[in-house]
Amino acid sequence: MSKLTHLDDQGHAHMVDVSAKDVTYREAVAKAYIEMLPQTLQLIIGGGHKKGDVLAVARIAGIQAAKRTWELIPLCHPLMLSKVAVDLVPVPEHNRIEITATCKLSGQTGVEMEALTAASVAALTLYDMCKAVDRGMIISGVRVMEKKGGKSGHWKVEE
Repeated sequence: MSKLTHLDDQGHAHMVDVSAKDVTYREAVAKAYIEMLPQTLQLIIGGGHKKGDVLAVARIAGIQAAKRTWELIPLCHPLMLSKVAVDLVPVPEHNRIEITATCKLSGQTGVEMEALTAASVAALTLYDMCKAVDRGMIISGVRVMEKKGGKSGHWKVEE
């Protein structure tokens, strides 16, 4: 097993020095789910929520969160993201919305944290906008599904 890169030889936390790493294309995809009452999902799908288009707001929140990950997660590098996409797909048979966040850049460090943050904040935004009608919503399954680029190459969840 590899050692933790954010700890030095004395066990102190530090920001990893990526200055000597090559600039390469990098991409990460993360997912999250938010489960809710069937009526809540229908309210969202039908556009009948009094707060407006909650899916559009959650998408924008996820994109903004990816861009600001370095301010939220200690020791993350500020990145010049070239692409952030947040897709929200209602899944009525499971009373949930599937959130997929994709982040891309050419840089010296990966974008997994940005994709995870985008998916998480999009889910949190859905919760915030719908909590008045459904306080029992469940956010789950937040995980990296795929990453490309860098020294470790391509990795994908085996489903």
